[in-house]
Amino acid sequence: MLEAKDLHKSYAGSPAVAGVSLQVTPGEIVGLLGPNGAGKTTTLSMICGLTTPDSGSVTVGGLPMGVGACPAKQRIGLVPQDLALYDDLPARMNLETFGALYGLDRATLRTRADQALELVGLSDRAGDKVSKFSGGMKRRLNIACALLHNPDIVLCDEPTVGVDPQSRNAIFDNLEALRAQGKAVLYTTHYMEEAERLCDRIVIMDHGRVIASDTLEGLYRMLPAAQSMTFELDGKADLDALLRIPGVKKAEQTNGTLTVGLDDLGDVAPAVVAALAAAGRRIQRVSSGRASLESLFLNLTGRELRD
Repeated sequence: MLEAKDLHKSYAGSPAVAGVSLQVTPGEIVGLLGPNGAGKTTTLSMICGLTTPDSGSVTVGGLPMGVGACPAKQRIGLVPQDLALYDDLPARMNLETFGALYGLDRATLRTRADQALELVGLSDRAGDKVSKFSGGMKRRLNIACALLHNPDIVLCDEPTVGVDPQSRNAIFDNLEALRAQGKAVLYTTHYMEEAERLCDRIVIMDHGRVIASDTLEGLYRMLPAAQSMTFELDGKADLDALLRIPGVKKAEQTNGTLTVGLDDLGDVAPAVVAALAAAGRRIQRVSSGRASLESLFLNLTGRELRD
């Protein structure tokens, strides 16, 4: 449904995006992640036709994206990070204003506005001015405005910034409902837990390039140790012996706590426990875990500040 091929964009001779390619298919949410300055906003601007790429192409359902009026733009709904609402107008009038820009007739616009308000849980506040809305309600109305023309693709640029947990979960429900309707969703966020919950695939950018693109499980396999076990022992473990076990990627012990990194918990854990028992180490407590998207993100992009 959406395909960006080899996008390039420079400003004053400095590359902001250098060869980005990505795809989003119907009924799929793709997360676009990256540190500040990675090129996400520029990429999103080129995808929705607000910025002309220096080279490369964007197609929407096979239609080429261009700057200015073009058929491809009619198939995209944009949810910007900065709220695009008129505070002094009621919620329904906001929807009618934006829907009119897409040339919807009055009857269609009324039906679409009702559907959008119901989706985002604001049907009972349709007549209230936006200035009376909470931050979370405004974010949800922002999403509703992007859906009036029934787009095939929804681009969401950090739609949960500054909202409370209840509103955030309501927005998640909205996006999952759009996926169930067969919409293609491209979702940018700095919140790793959001991407873990929502996204079918994740694209990570840094320095204007795509440095990783896969499902969450596929991305975890990029880490040296995708899973881990933590033991509390009654003595010192033989770390060299543990590292010789196939599938053990790291072994570290601080005081009585041993941490073992594994590439597969089910295959390797029994051998680790057996080795500890054979060495006479008594296990007082054991726990297991897996790598997080945040640990992967930092592993790929580093820990230095980007502000």
